[in-house]
Amino acid sequence: MITLSWLLLIALVGGALALIDGILRVRGRGNTIVGIIEIVVAALFVLSLFLPGIPFGSLVLAIATIIVIVVGMVFRGRQGIGIAIAALAVLVLWIVLVNRWLVIPGIN
Repeated sequence: MITLSWLLLIALVGGALALIDGILRVRGRGNTIVGIIEIVVAALFVLSLFLPGIPFGSLVLAIATIIVIVVGMVFRGRQGIGIAIAALAVLVLWIVLVNRWLVIPGIN
């Protein structure tokens, strides 16, 4: 049974933004290999939120997604990094809240 919570919504937004960034990277003039890796890792991250059988778990896949986004931002340059920065910020926020490094009553 899936419980709707603020942490789940934050993770879904971060995963969706990472997927959109990967799709735009594949369709645009960016590095397509990084885009394909980003799509795969972000899709596995979103699936790991709902399915328990996904290897590595949500936390490791979130960290892998962040690494791929940073690598993509380095290779892309300064063009079109708004979605990548938003996905990066939301995923880092999710990692901080899931590990209880910052406790906000009502969210975690």
